Amino acid sequence: MTTITLDTATTGTPASAFATMRHAMVASQLRTNAVNDQRVVAAMACVPREEFLPVEVRSIAYRDTAIPLGGGRYANLPMATGRLLTEAYLTATDRVLLIGAATGYTAAVLAEIVGSVVAVESDPALLATARTALAGVANVALVEGPMQDGHAASAPYDVLIVDGAIESIPDALVAQISPGGRVVAGIAERGLTRLASGRKTDGGFALAAFVDVECVALPGFDAPKPFKF
Repeated sequence: MTTITLDTATTGTPASAFATMRHAMVASQLRTNAVNDQRVVAAMACVPREEFLPVEVRSIAYRDTAIPLGGGRYANLPMATGRLLTEAYLTATDRVLLIGAATGYTAAVLAEIVGSVVAVESDPALLATARTALAGVANVALVEGPMQDGHAASAPYDVLIVDGAIESIPDALVAQISPGGRVVAGIAERGLTRLASGRKTDGGFALAAFVDVECVALPGFDAPKPFKF
């Protein structure tokens, strides 16, 4: 008789079913959408995304959609996160500043690829989930605080990743990146979201969009509004 291991925390869904869904995500959402860094693909193929989600939505952990986390926040789409990590050109020695840690999934994926991750999150409830899910992951430091402030105490970083859509990158975050450092982020503009990348140089900093995709919004990053008389 074949014994199927059940994950009782996920309302009885077999662990084998999650593994099947995870590999289907890799085949249908990542490989078909230019997520072609094999380290990113391998990490997303092994990190159990369902363990970073509320129990009531774990059955849809691998759908190509934003997944509600509570408090008005959503888990980013796997394809959007995969494209951001691919365009970051990660290396094994990178020190990464992750903005929008949410429940810790992207930090867990990064931990498989880079040297260290500082993951910043402003929502205490989401951060509590991340601390539980990432227990024992030595190269991830979780920081509670305003996401737009980053974490200057551990700067400088080689890479800045904003795992969600914001209106603009605050100067405070750019200042925490080393010269030559890479930046990837979702950008929200006129009701549309796109993914963008850039590098910090001695001459300045700029982002260039590389694809228009659905990307979840992060709170606290509204661009300054021009003064009107």
